Amino acid sequence: MYFSRTTLALAASLASAQGALLGFNYGATKSDGYTPMLQADFQTLFQKAQNLPGTSGWTAARLYTSIQSGTEPSEAFAAAVATNTKLLLGLWGSSGDQTITSEIAAINAAIKQFGSKFTSLVVGISVGSEDLYRTSDIGIKNKAGVGADPTSIANYIKQTKQAFAGTALSSVPVGHVDTWTAWYNTSNQAVIDASDFIGVDAYPYFENTVTNSIENSRGLFDTAIANVKSTVGGKEIWVTETGFPVAGPVSNLATPSTTDAKSYWDAVGCGELFNVTNTFWYTLEDNYGGSLSTSGPVFGVLDANGSPNFDLSCKGVSSNPSSSASVSGTASATNIGDGSPGVSAIPSGVASASASASGASTTGASTSAGSGSGAGVGGSGSSGSGSSSGVSTTASPSFTSTLVTNSAGQTITSSIIVNGTGSGGSTGIPISPTSSISPSQGAASHGAAPVTGLFGALLAALALL
Repeated sequence: MYFSRTTLALAASLASAQGALLGFNYGATKSDGYTPMLQADFQTLFQKAQNLPGTSGWTAARLYTSIQSGTEPSEAFAAAVATNTKLLLGLWGSSGDQTITSEIAAINAAIKQFGSKFTSLVVGISVGSEDLYRTSDIGIKNKAGVGADPTSIANYIKQTKQAFAGTALSSVPVGHVDTWTAWYNTSNQAVIDASDFIGVDAYPYFENTVTNSIENSRGLFDTAIANVKSTVGGKEIWVTETGFPVAGPVSNLATPSTTDAKSYWDAVGCGELFNVTNTFWYTLEDNYGGSLSTSGPVFGVLDANGSPNFDLSCKGVSSNPSSSASVSGTASATNIGDGSPGVSAIPSGVASASASASGASTTGASTSAGSGSGAGVGGSGSSGSGSSSGVSTTASPSFTSTLVTNSAGQTITSSIIVNGTGSGGSTGIPISPTSSISPSQGAASHGAAPVTGLFGALLAALALL
């Protein structure tokens, strides 16, 4: 049966009204960063998610790649069929045309093997993960890893839609996942146009040049989402990564702890996202199948023994999805990376500028990344120092951002006006020490270390497989 994209959009909006997806992110390797996840491993984690104490409805999984061991279909597919887990499939978008072809072939093989038992579980397909960020000026300068340009990602999305047009997946939405700053960058419009949904990654914990205390975390998150909404033309937004660490290094005013992780879960998850917006939390469990390959932040809602790190019940939390999308008029850039269970997410290094509603001066700062990661470099400037050239766009009812074109032809924020008063200096695009590795082994981690550290080890290990 053929479904038009209009019908698809209506179905998506109805799905949101009836109850949004709840899931976690799952990489293709165990916590050591290189041992492949097998069907039994995925099945164990999917069942843990479905049986989280005090919760219900955690029946979805986001995958970074659909490939296992080179070209074979991911063993997550069989695990999903066995546990009735819904799937946001991933195609790794930063390894060239052949990888996309292999990803599509793996999904087609799963359709042939499992039939409707598989296709009925697929809720979406994400072509790429943060590829656009990695091709930004700052991403390139800081060796964030291999990415892909917007034309390539848009073409891969179109190729994916065409590949499944005559299959049971023809009505499944196809989109892309990236940092909110990538979606806010007008040079990436081709990807917005090609996407059926917009996958957004946002972590207030890493916004370490602004007031990112736990009390302000929801406001910072809301600001990111408001900025994305201002550029995507009404397309449905899925929150594909967010969370707060239970342990790890301090990031400016954000201190990892089970208490603050619980506060973030309650404020952003229970209070805003759950059962309202399709949400894939980062993450279920960091310590699965071996020792962690990094000493960075630990995001798992479950500890190494599989027990909750905090109360997950949302008891006593009132839902208020329409809260203000700002904290003291702050506009900021977040830095997100791809992740896999057991590889700590360290999207360290954020460059941003902010201004208070009273028109206080604004400075975009050069920041240092968290433990083991590369340094973040941002723009700098005092109040009013940002260029006034470029096209102004409204980021949210309380924000107007002036955009300018950099040396690579990308559009970045130059100045920010908050509630009509006060302007900020340059805002740097965030740094992500994310590194692209073989999609058969899982997406790159959140930047737990520079390529010469953790990712160097991962790449060396992959070379032996």
